[in-house]
This record gives sequence, C-alpha cells and structure tokens, in this order.
Amino acid sequence: MKELDTIIIGSGVGGLATGICLARAGQKVLILEQHYVPGGWSHSFTLKGQRFSPGVHYVGLIDKGASTNELYRGLGIANDMVFFRMNKKAYEHCLIGNQTFDLPAGIDNLKKTLSSHFPKEEKNITEYLSLVEKVNFELQLMPKLKGLWQKITVPFRTKHFGKFALFPLKKVIGWHIKDPMLKAVLNIQCGDHGLSPNRACFPVHCSVMGHYFDGGFYPMGGGGGIVKAMTNGVKKHGGEVRIKQNVKRIIIENKKAIGVELENGETIFAKNIISNADPSITYLNLIGKEHLSKSLIKKLQKTKYSVTSLILFLTLDMDVTQFNIDSGNIWMMKDENDDENFENLMSNNIDSGDSFPAVFISCTTLKDPASFNGRYHNFEIVTYVNYDNLKDFNGLEDYHNEEYKVFKEKVIDKLMNNLEKIIPNAKQNIVQAELGTPKTNEFYINSTKGNVYGTEKTLNQVGPFSYKNKTEIENLFLCGACTLSHGVAGATYSGVAAAALILNCTSDELLIEDKNQEIRIYDAEDESTWPDWIHTKRTDKIRKFVS
Repeated sequence: MKELDTIIIGSGVGGLATGICLARAGQKVLILEQHYVPGGWSHSFTLKGQRFSPGVHYVGLIDKGASTNELYRGLGIANDMVFFRMNKKAYEHCLIGNQTFDLPAGIDNLKKTLSSHFPKEEKNITEYLSLVEKVNFELQLMPKLKGLWQKITVPFRTKHFGKFALFPLKKVIGWHIKDPMLKAVLNIQCGDHGLSPNRACFPVHCSVMGHYFDGGFYPMGGGGGIVKAMTNGVKKHGGEVRIKQNVKRIIIENKKAIGVELENGETIFAKNIISNADPSITYLNLIGKEHLSKSLIKKLQKTKYSVTSLILFLTLDMDVTQFNIDSGNIWMMKDENDDENFENLMSNNIDSGDSFPAVFISCTTLKDPASFNGRYHNFEIVTYVNYDNLKDFNGLEDYHNEEYKVFKEKVIDKLMNNLEKIIPNAKQNIVQAELGTPKTNEFYINSTKGNVYGTEKTLNQVGPFSYKNKTEIENLFLCGACTLSHGVAGATYSGVAAAALILNCTSDELLIEDKNQEIRIYDAEDESTWPDWIHTKRTDKIRKFVS
C-alpha cells in the first residue's frame, strides 16, 4: 500500500465528508468501518427484502439555495441524490392526548396554523417563533464573523442569542407562551436532540426548529441514499472505504498519532488520524489514559452522552393510508406534560406498562414512494430509554439469551399498542417486527451506551464546551455529533471542519461552487411531480414483489 495521508475511523457522514474533502484535495485517504455497511447512524439495511434506516428520518433545508442543499452541492455529490418533499401541510403530526396538531412547511404557515388552534396566543406565537428565527440566524452567523470590527461587534450582532443562551428551553418558552398544550406542540421536536424542555439548551432547540421551518425531506433510498452518494464521492477522488475493519487501537508515538492497529493485527500508518467515533471510544478505548492529559481525562469523566433508543423495524400488510398515515412524521405523546413524559421514559422499567408515554413514528414507504412494493408498508417506531435500565443484560458476553428475547417481545407489544392508537388491528397485519435496542446500537454503531446524538446537548457540552475537531494529540482529529453539531447536516459540517484544519483553510473554501451540481427534489404526496424513471422504478418493484 502507498503511504497514506489520512486514516478515518468510522464512516458516519462526518467521516465521509472529511474523506471527500481530503481526497478531492489530493490526499490518499482510507476510511475504516467496523460494520458490514458504511454510514454509521445514517446507514440503511434490509430485512426480508424491506429497507429500514435507523437514524435518518428527515432532513431540512434541502430546497434550492438552502444550506443543506448548498452543502451537498459544495461536496460535489448533489447529482447523486434524490429527495422527496414530505407532506407540505404536515411534515410533522403532533398527536398529544386525543388532539392532533400539524406543523406545515413555511414559518408563516406555521404561525397561521398554530394561531388557528390557539387564537388567544396569536401574538405570543408570532413573537416566540420570530425569536427562534433570530437566535438560529445568529447561531449560524457567529462562525462567519471575521476581522477585528466584526468580532468587536459580536454582542450587538448576536444580542438575542446572548440574552437567552444561558437559559433552558422550558424557561424561555414559559416567558413567551402560556398555554400548556401549545408549549407541548412547540417543544415536540425536543425528540430531535433527546432532552426534555427543562434540560434542553434553548439555542440548540432553536437550531433544530430552524432547520425544519421550511419543511422536511426524505432521501430516496433512506439514509443509505445519502451514504451511497458520499461513499461514491470518496471513491471518485481516489479514496478507499473498507467495511468490517475493527480498529483495535490508535498508535501513539512521542505524543503523535501515527497509525492504527486492526483487530486482525494489521497495522496501517498515516500522517493524520481522524476519529468519527465518540470521544470516550476514541480516547479511552482506542488510545488509553496513559497518553492523555489530566484535564482531558477529567473532561471525559464529566462527559454525559445523549439518550439511547428502542427502534421497532416493522412491516405491515395493509393499506395504512386509510388511517390518514402519510409522508409526515408522527410524534405521539400521552399528554401535554412533556417533561413528565420524558422523565417517565428515563426512570421506569422499560418493559413494564402497556405503552410508552412518547414515541416517534415514521412510514418510510410513504416518505420514499419509489420503495413501495404496492402492498407492504414499512415503519420505524422510536422511543428513548435510559441505558442503565438495561442493566440485566449488561456485562454478558452474549446477551442474546431467553430473558433478552422475552424482554424484546414485551417491548414490541408495547410499541404496537402505541401504533394501534392510530392504526387499529395493526398487530393482526404484521409481516415482520424486529426490535433494535441500546445493545444493538452499541454493536452496530459502536456508540457509548448506545447513544443517539453523541454528547448530551446541554449548555455545558455545546458550543465552546463541545469537543474540538483538533485534539491535544498531534495529528489526531475528531469529527461527528460530539463536535460541531449533531444530526445529518451537523455531523456532515463537522467533517468539513476537520478537513479544513488538516488542509489549513476554511470550511467555505472546501465547499466548491459547481453550477452543474443539483439535487433532484420531488413531492412524496404528488405523483404528477415524479419523473418517468421513478414511476418505472416503482412499477418494477411491484412487479418483482408480485412475481
């Protein structure tokens, strides 16, 4: 093998973005992935011919000119991507108690819709959503401020962020909104960062809401559609992606990262090592405390990771559209007491009770109509749990025992009870129901305690307090959800930022303007917008299924 410039550990979208940027700059890049498919949380897989995506349920800002669109264009992978616009009138359905509230695309539409449900709060709704917009804008602005004058005037340019940044979401929304049900609707996307309103960092929540103000989009091929475009981007520039490659350790000599040793004993050397694994896996498992400073060890000891999840991968043999299921996500909560519901998820025994107080439901065959075989519909049903409540299975060499099987059956039944509130008799129409647990997350994603969003997004772990791309060990860099930001777009930006450090340039310089790059976007709800090739793809899938 020729001498490598960079080895990247992990092929999540952060690692893949780094790989694209470095390979395009002429570096010899090798990406090592321990799973049998690349992509980390963004990967897709099939069960009995049906495709599922554990981590990608929608992406925002995909319209032409929007930031995620520009990100993919700048990486040179937009032409390889197709996205379906989710239901414009309700890309999010909020089912709270026995009431339903739909979140439409477009902030003005959102203001009107919410005001129609809560007319007494109309002025407050406008003021609060305008504040969310401003804080989100200022968040995006801060990294772009350059030069002495711009830096001196930061407090004036980011005054809304400065005023509210130190407060939790619950406090800020309480200053603006009075109706408990309206608060619950506006806080429903807390699921996208995994913290209850009383602990959630307000700017992080603003960032999430702002990301989806113009609606949600779903990639054709699920998360795997994004990963395929990115791996092709790495390979196009001469980079290599290897799967089933377990890294045993990062080789450190004289406080420098110089290579990696694989589980099979093979050693590979490179000028730079980038870890797309989370900090605890990177520093404690792959490096070891003997190579770390006392301050870093202390930081690692204090680091808290985000929630972990239960994910039901479900196929139903029934027409779910008759129950008003569409391409919009469904957030289901027992009642408007969001903090209490979240605490319930974290504190109660996972397999006790009849149903969960909060779940997320995604029907991928309606989000990605090209994947529908004409009969079966696929769902991912997600809820969050406390990893420590799985203690009965922790520490076992092989946790796939009879007790674990019974546990999974109980959890599947609970999640199906949630689903049957909107799809009666769903249990009688199950084709397959497979449960992913925190142990599954650990095994396939290799995340600490099976975490979903990297580090917990509390105030003391985001922004200036998050882990930096550049580490204290020379030639070692981090990327992924624990650094710049979480989510598909956030993790991708983190990879660009890591590459910029290595290449001694800015992230903007790595996102190359190419007018020939364009994402194809079609409406999931409107077949008339689909080109002939999508109709053909769907017809072929139906024909294959029938035969």
